[in-house]
Amino acid sequence: MNSTTMIPGFPALVREFFCQRLIAQQNASARTVASYRDMFRLLLPFFAECRGRPLTTLTLADLDAPAVLAFLDHLEQQRGNSIRTRNVRLAALRSFLKYAAARDPTCLPVVQRVLAIPMKRFQRPLLGYLSREEMAAILVAPDESTWSGQRDRVLFALMYNTGARVSEAIGLRRADVTLSSSRTMRINGKGRKQRVIPLWGSTADCLREWLPRIGQEPESPLFPNTHGGPLSRSGVEDRLHEAVQAATRNCPTLNGRRISPHTLRHTTAMHLLQSGVDITVIAIWLGHESTETTHLYVEANLTMKEKALSRIEEMPSPPLRYRADDELLRFLEEL
Repeated sequence: MNSTTMIPGFPALVREFFCQRLIAQQNASARTVASYRDMFRLLLPFFAECRGRPLTTLTLADLDAPAVLAFLDHLEQQRGNSIRTRNVRLAALRSFLKYAAARDPTCLPVVQRVLAIPMKRFQRPLLGYLSREEMAAILVAPDESTWSGQRDRVLFALMYNTGARVSEAIGLRRADVTLSSSRTMRINGKGRKQRVIPLWGSTADCLREWLPRIGQEPESPLFPNTHGGPLSRSGVEDRLHEAVQAATRNCPTLNGRRISPHTLRHTTAMHLLQSGVDITVIAIWLGHESTETTHLYVEANLTMKEKALSRIEEMPSPPLRYRADDELLRFLEEL
């Protein structure tokens, strides 16, 4: 048997990447596998259409740099994806190509040119968060006379208390709640890292009232939908949008605001920071990999910046005088 017969074809490489590299070797989470799967679901039909050939005839050499760049442009321009999403797809493709190049070294030059494609830079807006008055208005907005309204009140209170991501909140189970010896919530975060967050007495009281209304099995979803399954991400977004609309009547500053479930997480972090909690504790609270991510909240906290500025004695500004080259300087500054 010669060496060429040992090189798997493109379909076999894709199967190996999922079954051996991601699942067997890396033990990747279901979310990670789904992200890579979505990339291929978009990539393969695009390449088949570009090459004018069936999917079964595609090879690793077809994934050259010009075609990959065309695919990335397609994501942004035709599908309307954000630059963040574009970069996520490119990162997934890079990971696959690194694995594939090791299995098929003959395609290494093609792979290297694709790996040289940089991540696209994008503007990072300031983090949006809610004031305490706005957060309080949202927490009481759901109609507590209905089952879904009661669930939403507990859900939003818990998300604000713990700073949980929406994916973490909808993945909570009844067994994750402890209300006996201590009031805590166990959260399964990114990278399968667990963290335990203490609960306020008010949040614990809401949970005690809510638990008898859901399934009694330990693995029952803590926040089920009307069919008994866990709420979806879009379901939480819709319920939050409805709560914000109701809260706007009593809190006009919410009018016109774009508030997502992640805004509640930002709000938790900002309120902890404004209360004087150390930034390393906030990083642990939110499940951040490092405090570099948490520093974004310091940058967004205008109140802290104003307090810092007030401690510095203001220097008098000298009067401006016209110089012949002022016009040229202004031109250069506007470039």
